[in-house]
Parts: sequence; C-alpha cells; structure tokens
Amino acid sequence: MTWRIVATKDFRDAVQSRALWALVSVFVVLSMVSTYAYVEVPELFGSPEGATFGGLLFFTVGLVGLFVPLAAIVVCYKSLAGERELGSIKLLLSLPTTRGRVFAGKVVGRAGVLAFGLGVGLVVGLGFGAVLLGEIDAVALAVFVLVTLSFAAVYAAVVVSISAMTGSTSRATTLALGFFVVFELLWDVVPMGILYVVNGFSFPSTVPDWTFTVTQLSPSSAYLSSIVALLPDLAETAGAEPAQTGAGVEVTAAEAEPLYASPEIGIVILALWLLVPLAVGYARFVAADL
Repeated sequence: MTWRIVATKDFRDAVQSRALWALVSVFVVLSMVSTYAYVEVPELFGSPEGATFGGLLFFTVGLVGLFVPLAAIVVCYKSLAGERELGSIKLLLSLPTTRGRVFAGKVVGRAGVLAFGLGVGLVVGLGFGAVLLGEIDAVALAVFVLVTLSFAAVYAAVVVSISAMTGSTSRATTLALGFFVVFELLWDVVPMGILYVVNGFSFPSTVPDWTFTVTQLSPSSAYLSSIVALLPDLAETAGAEPAQTGAGVEVTAAEAEPLYASPEIGIVILALWLLVPLAVGYARFVAADL
C-alpha cells in the first residue's frame, strides 16, 4: 500500500467531519460579513484611501490565521493517535506498507482536507469581495493562495506530528491546543518578555533587530511576513506590517535590511515549521511501540 492510497482513504474519511464543516461554515459567514464591512467602511480597518482587492487579501490574513490552526486541530489530532488508541493501526500496518508511508499518507490526506475546507471559505469570501469591489488582482491572488495553502500544510504537519507522538487522543488534543495557545495566543508577549529580562528587567529605548526574528517564530506571524515579502508593493499600499512589538516600536520592511530582521525570514521559518515537525513526528512514530 503506497502513501497515495493511505492519503486518499484518509482524505475521504476525514472530510466527513461535522466539526470541520461547522468551522468552515463559521469561516464562510465571518469571511462574508468582514469582507462586506471592509468594503463598506475601509477606514475602520486601516484603509483610509478606500477598499482595494489587495487590501482585502491582507485583511483576510487575520481570519485565515485563526481558522487554519483551529481547523487543523479538529481535522488532524486523531490522525494517528486515534488509530493507535483504537488498535486499527496494527491492522493498517499488517498490509504491505510501512510506517513511513502511513505517516506520509496521513500528513498529505489531512493537509488535503484542510486545504479543501479553507478553499471553500476563500472562494466565497474573496469572490464576494471581488464582486463588491468590481476588481481582482490575479497575480496577488495566486501568491496569496499559494502561501495560504503552504500555511495550511504547515499546520497539518505540526498537528499530525503531534498526533504521531502519542497513542492517546486526549493527550494529542492537549498538546495541540497547548501549541495553539503558546504560539498563536501568547506569542506576541514573548519577545517583549525576553527583551525585558535581557535588558536587566527594563525596556530599552530602541528595540533590537532580533526581537523581530523572535516574533516570526509564531506560524501565523511567519505566514503574514511571507505574504509581505512576496507582495511588498501591495503590502505598502495596504499598510500591512510584518510585525509590531508590544512597546509600540514597529519593524517594517523598509527598516529591516538584514535577512533575520526582514519579512523574508517568515518564508524560512514557515519552511522550518514544515520540515522540523515532520522529521520529529516521523522519528517518534517509527520508534513507537504500537
């Protein structure tokens, strides 16, 4: 059994999740409501010169950054932990296949489900926005979709890898939620906390470049910075910023010349979030006592 067969079967099973479709429905509704609000009152969302399709893309980044992690947890947390908990993994591995193929198939299958649900929301939301605005930027849209799907693949890899590390779905849920809380809800305060301690328990007058790099360790921050790096002109027009510190000191693309302090670092970090969890998850799964 190849990884493609595992991925296809896993996709068919996981795409039927009611929780996933509940999240997709909420995402679609929020996308349409927020798109309408952005087009009608752009001044409230940082676009005093008026709504544009490029501005809508960057506005949508915030919704995607919330939807993808939550949907990934719903879709992926049981991918391998559930099979081990039920004992069905032994039946699967009794077929002519390997643990590596099963792991790869699970990652690809769950990433496909996540991309499918995300695609539904983006088509409805951005399509609705394009109709309201009467314009569309095909190149910017293609870049946005490519980076967004990469972001979805990153979270699928992270959560499937977490699931591969344990044989308990409750533990997999706890670990996945913990990852979300730390890296998505609390990570904004981490750079300033480190800076405060390093500077002798006081804030410096200027924020060093490495603070920007630390902020990018959050997958959603790296996702935004990647889009800013690939669409710099559009980002400037839309007023998008790759990072903002808690002290009110902003680091923009124009100010950040070194790679480690520029939006391009987001691309590197997204790639690492894809590769490192896959390597760790695969190693733990292969070595696990099933």
